[in-house]
Amino acid sequence: MPMEFINQNIMLVGLVAVSGLSLLWPLLVRPSGNSVNPGEATMLINREDAHILDVREADEFAAGHLPEALNIPAGKLAERIAELEKFKDKPIVVCCASGMRSNKACGELKKQGFEKLHNLAGGVDAWVGAGYPVKKGGKKK
Repeated sequence: MPMEFINQNIMLVGLVAVSGLSLLWPLLVRPSGNSVNPGEATMLINREDAHILDVREADEFAAGHLPEALNIPAGKLAERIAELEKFKDKPIVVCCASGMRSNKACGELKKQGFEKLHNLAGGVDAWVGAGYPVKKGGKKK
């Protein structure tokens, strides 16, 4: 009888399974840094002199980035970690387009001894959506 119900209502069963997984996803994927929204990131920048690390690719960065951001693509983070050593004891806001790559980058940085890491929730998309300014062009390395 249960198999007959499942076969007759496969779409409904699939929808329930996907919905359940969606609810559990945030519990399964732990953020590697403290997640901050654009307003909280701005306060960190203004009050604690937080540095901004953008881990998107150079072309994404050039299309629009947070003012004063340092661009080190996520794929090159391990080889360019020395550039960040001077910020090891300072707050760092890590961002990407949506928050996924930056979350992974926070995990890598944490393994290297960085402790004051903040992942920009929603990434640059959330920053722009909140009406905050971005700079275009010019790479700040």
